[in-house]
Amino acid sequence: MIPSGLMSFPLTPFTPDDEVNTGVFADHIEDQLAHDPAALFVACGTGEYSSLSAPEYAEVVRHAVRVVAGRVPVFAGAGGGLGNAKAAVAAASDAGADGILLLPPYLVGGTEDGYLAYVESAARSGLLPVLVYRRGLARIAVSTALRLLSVPQVAGIKEGNGDLDLMARMVTAVRTSGHPRAETFAFLNGLPTAEVSAGACRAIGIRDYSSAVLCFAPDIARAFHTAFTTGDTATTGRLLAEFYLPLTELRDQVPGYAVSLVKAGARLRSLDVGHVRAPLVDASPDHVDQLRDLLDRGRRALANIPGAGARSTVAVGS
Repeated sequence: MIPSGLMSFPLTPFTPDDEVNTGVFADHIEDQLAHDPAALFVACGTGEYSSLSAPEYAEVVRHAVRVVAGRVPVFAGAGGGLGNAKAAVAAASDAGADGILLLPPYLVGGTEDGYLAYVESAARSGLLPVLVYRRGLARIAVSTALRLLSVPQVAGIKEGNGDLDLMARMVTAVRTSGHPRAETFAFLNGLPTAEVSAGACRAIGIRDYSSAVLCFAPDIARAFHTAFTTGDTATTGRLLAEFYLPLTELRDQVPGYAVSLVKAGARLRSLDVGHVRAPLVDASPDHVDQLRDLLDRGRRALANIPGAGARSTVAVGS
């Protein structure tokens, strides 16, 4: 069962010597937990899963499980080549994780039958529920989603390609399939800067989303989510106009900024998460300045919305 609510996807901090910084990682997790996420998804896309060695991956997942100590579910990323995906699923199971986000395979595509076999083989490597990430090469069709209902380990699908027409058909097909899991099978909005597409996804039956902004501006992310779930369109509209839409424009200027800007934002909160690993590049000083201005702009918008700041879990300007 995939929890419902605002999902946190923590960063993986690195030291100047390019080691995983477990001390900062623990601080980062505690900071995220303070803002009441429904679950933590560690070593995923924002957590630079693809750059981690197998020992580093196991260390990150073990450390997250230890720090969280059962307060919320901990999901771990897995993916890439089938051998790597299976090894990661097994390692996450051994580390005590509560579930898996199965990322796409790299470089090679395949047929629907081939991708279904990939999911089944990876999922069988552990005893954890699996959320399948529909992104990049993993373009699951409606027919494949219906077949996934019969894979017991698969608990849902996270959408990251932005094909809302197909997803509307997929959600409807699953919900009306008559399968025993038709109503509990989860759908999650995993598009970059998901707040921008949250309203459109909700209209087709995908209500929950993951927020990278929660990693570096939790006051804004939590205020937006509260307004979104309560139907406060004045607040969501203002935050979209003043913060989220300009943020996506900045994010789209450089490939990989969906991660790099998040790390830059965390550093602006005095959390020393370090650099991103190649092939990602760190945000340029000019873009960091633009991000700082956007954060100020978003918080001014919050301050000018009656009650919005009070609904956030932290004071404006944190």
